[in-house]
Amino acid sequence: MDPQDPLSRNSARHEREGAHGTPPPTHEGGGHSSSPHGEHQHAHHPPTEPPPEHEKGHAAHGEHAGGQHDHGEHGEHGEHDHGAHHAQMIADFRRRFWVALVLTVPIVLTAPLVQRVFRFTFTLPGDPWTRWVLSSVVFFYGGWPFLKGFVEETRRRQPGMMTLIALAITVAYVYSTAVVFGLPGKVFFWELASLIVVMLLGHWIEMRSVLGASRALEELVKLLPAEAHLILPDGTERDVPVAELKPGDRVRVRPGEKIPVDGVVVEGASSVNEAMLTGESKPVEKKAGDQVIGGAINGEGSLVIEVQRTGRDTYLSQVIELVRQAQETRSRTQDLANRAAFWLTVIAVGGGVLTFGVWLALGMDLAFALERMVTVMVIACPHALGLAVPLVVAVSTSLSAQNGLLIRDRTAFERAKDVSAIIFDKTGTLTEGRFGVTDIIALDALSEEEVLRVAASLEQASEHPIARGIVETAKARGLALQPTEDFRAIPGKGVTGRLNGAEYAVVSPGYLQEKGLRLEDPRVQAVAEQGKTVVYLLSGERVLGALALADIIRPESREAVERLKRMGIEVMMLTGDSRQVAAWVARELGLDAFFAEVLPHEKAAKVREVQSRGYVVAMVGDGVNDAPALVQADVGIAIGAGTDVAVEAADIVLVRNDPRDVVAIIRLAQATYRKMQENLFWATGYNAVALPLAAGVLYRVGILLSPAMGALLMSLSTVIVAVNAQRLWAFRRVEA
Repeated sequence: MDPQDPLSRNSARHEREGAHGTPPPTHEGGGHSSSPHGEHQHAHHPPTEPPPEHEKGHAAHGEHAGGQHDHGEHGEHGEHDHGAHHAQMIADFRRRFWVALVLTVPIVLTAPLVQRVFRFTFTLPGDPWTRWVLSSVVFFYGGWPFLKGFVEETRRRQPGMMTLIALAITVAYVYSTAVVFGLPGKVFFWELASLIVVMLLGHWIEMRSVLGASRALEELVKLLPAEAHLILPDGTERDVPVAELKPGDRVRVRPGEKIPVDGVVVEGASSVNEAMLTGESKPVEKKAGDQVIGGAINGEGSLVIEVQRTGRDTYLSQVIELVRQAQETRSRTQDLANRAAFWLTVIAVGGGVLTFGVWLALGMDLAFALERMVTVMVIACPHALGLAVPLVVAVSTSLSAQNGLLIRDRTAFERAKDVSAIIFDKTGTLTEGRFGVTDIIALDALSEEEVLRVAASLEQASEHPIARGIVETAKARGLALQPTEDFRAIPGKGVTGRLNGAEYAVVSPGYLQEKGLRLEDPRVQAVAEQGKTVVYLLSGERVLGALALADIIRPESREAVERLKRMGIEVMMLTGDSRQVAAWVARELGLDAFFAEVLPHEKAAKVREVQSRGYVVAMVGDGVNDAPALVQADVGIAIGAGTDVAVEAADIVLVRNDPRDVVAIIRLAQATYRKMQENLFWATGYNAVALPLAAGVLYRVGILLSPAMGALLMSLSTVIVAVNAQRLWAFRRVEA
């Protein structure tokens, strides 16, 4: 394999064409130089075009109202169309349920068994023909979704739930009709009607649960406003549909309004709520030059935004596309559930026929044997099994999108639960990718705070990365900087200037050597051995102090590493930096291992090396040169993608630049798997008890399930599976 080719491994798995991100800076220590040290070069790539539309699978439930849902070709509002279709189906089941229920009441009241148990008598005019007419309406109108579904399943050669229900109600109806027309026996009209009513009620409740599971994605679609305030060349404003905006247009967003498209702030300042898009709970301050995301809610200020992306190129559209693809990706667990559902259907039909034959052989009458067969077929319906996994998939993908955890490959997401080792890229992932002061060493009468203040005052006129790091550290500590006089840069060596009449200089170790100045201090030697960049503050030829700078470790990284290690996961780091720098970061964070001085094309080989030790490896990176390693890993995680979510080499994209979200995605994967296992256990386990009862094994001790009771148990199991899937909404991401 060519390690530089991100597609050379398992191209069928990814079918991707590249990656984008930010190559990390290389921090090698030393003093100032003419070339910017550690400069972050950002590679901005246009978002990839969405893949060609393809025939959609069944994200949550595909066999209602007569078989397979035909989702059609999803356009930009495909999820909305699907939601409307699902809502229409719910209304249809509700309507059929109420009609069937009203007609079932007189049928049940005329049933001899019911009258005998409750000790009353009731007769319909024209009975038994009246009962037959009412039962026929219930059978054909109320049972139509199941009969139609049976035809669809037969046509697809995939017998399932609809097949079992249709066979059960058809056998009951045909036999009872034959009895009305003269065949000796007992009618099953009240059992037939109550069975259909219970099945309709169960489907109605269950479909409402299914709709709830996928409603979050529909809410994402609704985030964008319909209109925007377009600023015309003459400065006036006109409300236009968002679809008419194009890159380069400027729009005004007033306080409390939704931002219509992705863009950059060109005027104004405000706080923006991006919680529904990135999962960031705190409002984010935005000013001129900052990026904003379409769908976010503006706070108290007015903003003028220059449009950068529209339509399918926007962040929100990419998120919706990623979630839809993830929901439609075949799950290994779902394949297992589908096979189990098929065999359960075969067992149900075979078991029903066997039950019928056994009871006849034992001398029971035809009506009793028929009732047992119908009950077995109904109670063994694999409906809950068919929904066990898709419902969890629908909830987990919608939930992850709301939290800024975007799943591109569900198979890899399922593998995340088994991760035993995580390899982090250092720069921009565990660290911030920028210089900052880590140590201040006061060598004379000045305090550490004074050393930093004087150095920052001198450096504030410089654009060098080291200078910016010193100034930003001083500002972060709230130090007031003084104006500098006679500022002068010493090429490759440092800067000099006057503060309050005194001359100072901030210089590199090379400058000290050039001037013949020697400094023997174990503290300076210690930070230099850690690979940090050391600069010195001088007054004349007197060294007042030293400042050590390094790539700043993210505060969140420590918490992320601690949590991962508590989960029993080994945490490693991969970096192109020197061994001293890598050792310092590893020691600060308590990492289990690190790989230093690794060239970009060697990163995938290091991942393979860890995999060869038997680990299931997740790779976390943010740069173009991480792409081969992301693909090589069992789970590739791109972190800090921001508004560029089309990270082609990754299986999972984390929108925030927060390592704690790696913990969140693994916890979500584990929680999702638990819910799948619970649902599969419930969906199959109840059959172990219900099937023998339906067949009548406890008939001798007076325990016998009617077809309606069997339908009630089957529907109850389906509703439990749906409710259990929605308990995933209790998942919470680690927050600061």
